[in-house]
Amino acid sequence: MILALDVGNTNITIGGFEKDELSFVARISAGKTQTSDEIAAKLTSILSLYGVEKSSVTGAAVSSVVPPITSAVVSAVKFVCGVDALVVGPGVKTGIGIHCDNPASVGSDLICACVAARELYSYPSIIIDMGTATNMMLLDKNGAFAGVSIMPGVMLGLSALADGTAQLPHVSLDAPKTVIGKNTVDCIKSGVIYGNASMIDGMIDRICGEYDSLLPVYATGSVAASVVEHCRHDIVSDEHLVLRGLNMIYRKNH
Repeated sequence: MILALDVGNTNITIGGFEKDELSFVARISAGKTQTSDEIAAKLTSILSLYGVEKSSVTGAAVSSVVPPITSAVVSAVKFVCGVDALVVGPGVKTGIGIHCDNPASVGSDLICACVAARELYSYPSIIIDMGTATNMMLLDKNGAFAGVSIMPGVMLGLSALADGTAQLPHVSLDAPKTVIGKNTVDCIKSGVIYGNASMIDGMIDRICGEYDSLLPVYATGSVAASVVEHCRHDIVSDEHLVLRGLNMIYRKNH
């Protein structure tokens, strides 16, 4: 089994691959002060929960946008499974060109998502990764990473709305029946769901306008399915593109 670990600002998402099949997906919190022992204890519990023998893990790949705990994650994987994790970054073969001013500055999770979209779907295309931030990437006609637009994520905006006001509550991510709400909860849900869907539709129009072509769109991330079904553009949702990309990159390097 190959472990794929996507270290984000909110969660560490862990996937286990048997060949190219995703066997399980689990999430643990991504506290920036976690030690390798804490992460190792959680990883051990996750493997036990899904009936995975530690000895069956033959490799691991890590993408991280949280540098303070990257080494702790790598150390935890080594301690629990006895394998040296591949950390996606400069010098690692991804099979994808990066046409940006500073390629080293591009988040490894974005590269992983684009690697998977390139292999599994089509290009040129737009890739939307909806996590703590909402990232909209462009794969060009050659399948290269051409750039990205970064916006505050759905949950980040929702938390800011509730935490930054005196009377607005936290709400769940399900769409109300109408855009204009009749109570506080539905009003917030409308803004969060339909507002983000409209933003994504508008950005797709702008990107396609700049590229002068109608592009296919693929979405990933933990909240993507809750939002993109309300977009007016046709968007294919694949929640685990980053994990799939990690698995592909691991195999390219081994």
